[in-house]
Amino acid sequence: MIRLRKIEPSDLPFLYQWENDATAWADGANHNPLSQQDLRAYIESTTGDIYSDGQLRLIIEDDDKTIGCIDLFDFDPRNRRAAIGMYIAPEYRGHGVGHVAVKQLEAYAFDFLKLRVLYAVIAINNIPCSSLYQKAGYHPSSPLSAWTLESDAIIWVKNQ
Repeated sequence: MIRLRKIEPSDLPFLYQWENDATAWADGANHNPLSQQDLRAYIESTTGDIYSDGQLRLIIEDDDKTIGCIDLFDFDPRNRRAAIGMYIAPEYRGHGVGHVAVKQLEAYAFDFLKLRVLYAVIAINNIPCSSLYQKAGYHPSSPLSAWTLESDAIIWVKNQ
């Protein structure tokens, strides 16, 4: 059963592996390796409160096995919106985990935080991710020309 939970110190090995997965750097904001010290400091400093931290990272588990993480970031409490990002370990991709995690995060964001808009910026060539957000009810909104060195991107948006 897929569930989301707050990040814990025991997640350090997973985060270290995922944040240093260079194949995912083109689709994310990280473009360089992170040390265990960097990640340990992040884990120790995060409160898990999006209002205090300005972002929220949750771990995705399947039957108590850590398989990914999902984030709310670029949090704008005044306009009640946030960006969503996700990393699923390669061996768990294509099995519906991402869809379930997105739906759970949406429930929290829309029902508890009372956000009005969630959005994801997806590279135009990332067909699996675009398909996931489309199936989750997001709509392509704005093309972003030359957004990264690798490709253009599209903003996928879901309104409450």
